[in-house]
Order: sequence, then structure tokens, then C-alpha cells
Amino acid sequence: MNAHRVDSESKVKLNKLSTDDTGDYDPKDDGKDKAQTRTEELLEKLATLQEQLYANAEQALLIVLQGMDTSGKDGTIKHVMSGVNPQGCRVTSFKAPSTRELGHDFLWRVHQETPPKGYIGLFNRSHYEDVLITRVHGLVSDKVAKQRFGQINDFERLLQQNGTTVLKFFLHISKDEQRKRLEARIQNPDKRWKFNPTDLVERKLWPKYLGVYEDAISATSTEQAPWYIVPADYKWYRNLIVAETVVAALSAMKLRFPPAPAGIDFDNVRIE
Repeated sequence: MNAHRVDSESKVKLNKLSTDDTGDYDPKDDGKDKAQTRTEELLEKLATLQEQLYANAEQALLIVLQGMDTSGKDGTIKHVMSGVNPQGCRVTSFKAPSTRELGHDFLWRVHQETPPKGYIGLFNRSHYEDVLITRVHGLVSDKVAKQRFGQINDFERLLQQNGTTVLKFFLHISKDEQRKRLEARIQNPDKRWKFNPTDLVERKLWPKYLGVYEDAISATSTEQAPWYIVPADYKWYRNLIVAETVVAALSAMKLRFPPAPAGIDFDNVRIE
């Protein structure tokens, strides 16, 4: 069992969970090098598994990435998905809903972006924003948020029952680590484009965000769509845990390359 997986019906307390845990990979020794070597091995497996997933086109994988600003959602996608064929992988980033989207239920725009069979889909932020930022800023009530938890569970169960495996990762960083990453953006001219003054406004709401994340994860980590709380202060360990979990999920699908077309004598095929 993955040590970072949240059991269904568990009550999550994020302040009690380490953000700088590195498991058996000691950063003071050669843990980083070992973890990166292991990650590369996993990415090779991931490339093969993704090709089999795409070739069969019978199942799909949805990866949801959530976390505080600077927790590494973009970096996780860049590193963990570096070896897959872009043809079979789709990344969706959910921004503020448009007027048209607001005219529908909150899951309407999300369902349209779920991966078709044969694909890996990644949500960089997701339908969970509608029970996170909306709640922090008082745009929805606690009653509405609780109702949406149930609707999200039903939605993810629907996906699972129709062949889509759902993995959800909360990239768990400390407030101090966030400060360091924000300062690095300010100090590096090549990174300043990532900085937004609203990041500092949202940072002041850290305790509120922790609270709504705890509620959402506790209410929606289910057997069919579990949450994984990934210590993310060390980027290399974050990448390792996500890669291990994704490879394990794809391996559990028992993927194989489909058989060759029937009626062809491949030993005697000649290409002129």
C-alpha cells in the first residue's frame, strides 16, 4: 500500500504530515542521486505503459494535481511526463470559468476535458477549485461545498466505472518553502514572468486553504479515486512518488500491446 495514499473516510490533518519527508532517500547522503536514478527507471516503464494504453484504447488515466502556489504542479508534469508520447497525453489547466461555463453546473466544463480511452489526462488544478478557492473567498457556502463533495464522488465513480482510473495528488509544501520559491521567482529575471502579486494575497490565507484542503481531501478520497498527499519540499522526491504511483496504476491495468491484424503472413510480407 502506498504510504502517501489517504484511506477513504480518513480525517486529514495536513499540519501533522511532513512536507520534507524523503522516505528511504536521505538528502544528506546520496539519496537525491538514488531517487533520480529510480525515477528515470520508472519513466522508462511509463513510456512503454503509455504506448500500450494508447494502442489498446480501452482504458484511460486521469491525473489530478492540486497544491498551494509554487507546490510544483507544472514541474511535476514537466518531469514525470517527460518521456511519454505527447500524442497520447493531454494537459488541461482550469482558469476562472467563463460566462458560458457559469451557465452550467460546475462539473460541466470538467467532464468535457476528461481523457478519452487510450489517453493520459492531467488536470493542472481541477474541479476541486470549486470547493477550494471558492470556499476560501466565500463564493460558496459550507453547505454547497459539502453537496459538491458528494457530486464530485459520484462524478469520479462514473469515470471509474467507464474505464478511467483517477489519481489525485496534493503536493504538500511548507509555508517556508513557498516563501523561498516565491523569492527565487523575484530574484531570477527568467522566472519573474511566473510571479503574480496575487500570490502574496493568497499566501496570507494559508490557514484557510489548509482547512478547505483538509475537508475536501477527507471527503473525496475514495477507493475509486484516492488522494495521495505527496511531500513536495524536495522536488526530486515529489517526482519520484508521483512517478511510482502512476506506473503502479498503469501496471494494474494489465496492459498489453494488441495483437497484429489477422490473416497477414508477416514472415512473407515484402516491402518494395
